[in-house]
Amino acid sequence: MLLAGLRLLNPEDAHQLTIWALRHGLVPARPVPPSKPLAQKLFGLDFPHPVGLAAGFDKDAEVPGPLLKLGFGFVEVGTLTPQPQPGNPRPRVFRLPGDGAVINRYGFNNGGMHAASARLKDRDRTSGIVGINIGANKTSTRPQDDYVAATECLAALADYITINVSSPNTPGLRDLQGREHLAALIAAVTAARDSSTASSAARKPAVLIKIAPDVTQVQLEDIADVALASAVDGIIVSNTTVSRPATLTGRHRLQTGGLSGRPLLQPSTAVLAAMFRLVGGNMPLIGVGGISSGADAYLKIRAGASLVQLYTALVYNGPGLVGEIVTEFDGLLARDGFGALSQAIGIDTHS
Repeated sequence: MLLAGLRLLNPEDAHQLTIWALRHGLVPARPVPPSKPLAQKLFGLDFPHPVGLAAGFDKDAEVPGPLLKLGFGFVEVGTLTPQPQPGNPRPRVFRLPGDGAVINRYGFNNGGMHAASARLKDRDRTSGIVGINIGANKTSTRPQDDYVAATECLAALADYITINVSSPNTPGLRDLQGREHLAALIAAVTAARDSSTASSAARKPAVLIKIAPDVTQVQLEDIADVALASAVDGIIVSNTTVSRPATLTGRHRLQTGGLSGRPLLQPSTAVLAAMFRLVGGNMPLIGVGGISSGADAYLKIRAGASLVQLYTALVYNGPGLVGEIVTEFDGLLARDGFGALSQAIGIDTHS
């Protein structure tokens, strides 16, 4: 009933109402029973299962605790920028229900790193794993400095940090995926991470990069080379796409912005498998794009992901989807004779 009511609202208004409801304890907790086959230790963190919430839902780190109570194995907040920014003009998010998709051009709308930091300082660090996704302000003339500033501000509060160089809604941001820019950016962020946590009791968070699904093979090879040669700990594959498959039927299908949801499943999984081959399984990957079932999540694992994230499917299926995916996941592992999720990682890339 609540989900149906939210769909009657403008998508952005519905999202804001959902955040408000979570913040005020109006969304019931949906704990997911622990599953030994699905549990993993990655980045020095104990993940109870591999299903996480992608960045973009809790942009301002307002409700990571309530989101973890919905059963997610981990939650990624942000994207956070050093200075507050309003993002692009509304309307800037569009549902394509027949396609199980969404197009957004939010543009990193957020209240800035300092406001988020004040909230994150109060969270219970024992309640679950929270990653922080960081980006550059739209008006920045030195984007690398923005990533460094955000890292210095937020590293001690993060279980991991994601360098977002793949949103299509900030001009020039995807250029940072180039070999030289990316290598310099990773070096600067990891140095800022190390210095900002060296004198505190805070654990040193892992540093990940989040890439686009629209990269060429050459770009993908460059990213893999840089990642393996740097101090980065993992790669998130992938962000939204600027492509528009001919199969889209929604009336908003030609809106500008990043497309997410079901149409992204196959292309993002192909990029994931290619990246897994390039890094030789020597770096954890997080698979994102088009997941709306346990079978979809399992496809990502078999293509090389150690963890998965979803977001758009929640718009159409509600928070109960998390538990459904985990339950289905368990059954698929058992069906294929795997005693642990790690045994299935990248299995389809070997053929």
